[in-house]
Amino acid sequence: MGFARACSVALVGVEGVVVEVQADLEPGVAAFTLVGLPDKSLVESRDRVRAAVVNSGAEWPQKKLTVGLSPASVPKGGSGFDLAVACAVLGAAERIDPAAIADVVMIGELGLDGRVRPVRGVLPAVLAAAEAGYRQVVVPEQTAGEAALVPGVSVLGVRSLRQLIAVLGDEPVPEEPPVDRGRPDTMLAGLMVPGAGLGTGLAPLAADGTAHRPDLADVAGQGRARKALEVAAAGGHHLLLSGPPGAGKTMLAERLTAILPPLSQQESLEVTAVHSVAGILPPGEPLISRAPYCAPHHSATMQSLVGGGNGLPRPGAVSLAHRGVLFLDEAPEFSGRALDALRQPLESGHVVVARAAGVVRLPARFLMVLAANPCPCGRHTLAGAGCECPPSAVRRYQARLSGPLLDRVDLRVEVEPVGRADLMGSGCRGESSAVVADRVREARERAAERLAGTPWTTNSEVPGHELRTRLVAAPGALMAAERDMERGVLTARGLDRVLRVAWTVADLRAAGRPDASDIAVALELRTGIQRGVPMQAGAR
Repeated sequence: MGFARACSVALVGVEGVVVEVQADLEPGVAAFTLVGLPDKSLVESRDRVRAAVVNSGAEWPQKKLTVGLSPASVPKGGSGFDLAVACAVLGAAERIDPAAIADVVMIGELGLDGRVRPVRGVLPAVLAAAEAGYRQVVVPEQTAGEAALVPGVSVLGVRSLRQLIAVLGDEPVPEEPPVDRGRPDTMLAGLMVPGAGLGTGLAPLAADGTAHRPDLADVAGQGRARKALEVAAAGGHHLLLSGPPGAGKTMLAERLTAILPPLSQQESLEVTAVHSVAGILPPGEPLISRAPYCAPHHSATMQSLVGGGNGLPRPGAVSLAHRGVLFLDEAPEFSGRALDALRQPLESGHVVVARAAGVVRLPARFLMVLAANPCPCGRHTLAGAGCECPPSAVRRYQARLSGPLLDRVDLRVEVEPVGRADLMGSGCRGESSAVVADRVREARERAAERLAGTPWTTNSEVPGHELRTRLVAAPGALMAAERDMERGVLTARGLDRVLRVAWTVADLRAAGRPDASDIAVALELRTGIQRGVPMQAGAR
């Protein structure tokens, strides 16, 4: 009787569980049994592994073969277990030393000819292996760069099963023919879900960094909206842009990622792990260093926004926008259930999706930007534009954004139509994204220094209790906010959010703490009521 074991990783959402792949050979009629809650794609690995082993020059054992995936209570799916199953079988047949593979994590799909094909989710799988104490990982050659992002792990990238057998047996490693560069690499097909990037509205940069990045200087006028955009980026505050069609709401939202600071190393790993599992990680770009941008269509379902699907839930738009921007254009056109499902991740920074197959916790700390028209035809606020929507239709349209959802939005700005002078004037260009991004970076550094030693990094994350007890504003600065709260203009949550925005405004002007003018700016950005304070972007 022969026995051997190898290790692989099962992904549950964006988290991994190390799975021990055990192979047992016994005398009897030749058969191959796979146990341990495998799904359809994993059951089919029996035929893939047998053909790959034979075509790699190894002999398939003609005995009763049982392969178990432990722990058996965890659902397992995908083709990434093929490499571990093949090595466990070869170890049980004594083609390779079982001790050489006992503590090695193997991830990869096998072709019938023995080639190792890449799979999605390599980064979160290697992260899970490292957290479990494993230090040796074998992955497909195309994803070796992605796996090498995890510190403290020795990564071996292989092109075929023959090469891996030779490495494990201390034999000469055979040369594999290189990929023909004159045509697309078919091996990369397993890394990308067809249409996933288009379906979510994601707009990643090209791998060489030459992709066009929209610049804030392209936006004509809109000083108040530009100021709100800067405050949103500096403090991580959610933003609502309302105004008639063609005023520039989408242009502003598309330029928000350009003024956000680059992701830290930890944030980059979090974002890359989510995109790798979702199958939208661009080939040749193993690490995402810039904030992602996700703009789903207004016909998106609740499952596509927060996560879902058959079996274990998969990341939705809120997770794909983790550490970046989630832009909901034509927000009132989204279904009420989909919009209200955003309320929990807006507060907690993650989403918990419960299905029959299990409960998954997905990261979802994003900056939300809503864009809305004032009425169904969009001309309600334009003088002489001929809006024919009855008042009841206007009220119903605006009520599609529920009060609890809007209460979680810190900044609400009316985007006015652009005048001819601003649009056609040659000397009216506003500040570029690079200039605004420098101010945003400095403001974030001030906030991070002030919040050092706490679990928060941006002003939008600070609880209201801290803002009222430890991080207090200047004496007498809250008088206007307290009056608005007494009149019912502000709720208790609204007052906390005004304080958060005021701290961000103070950071942008390099002040030690908010004063009455900073509170006035925060109140105007939240309520839309004019307070007589300057709103120019970058004003000191």
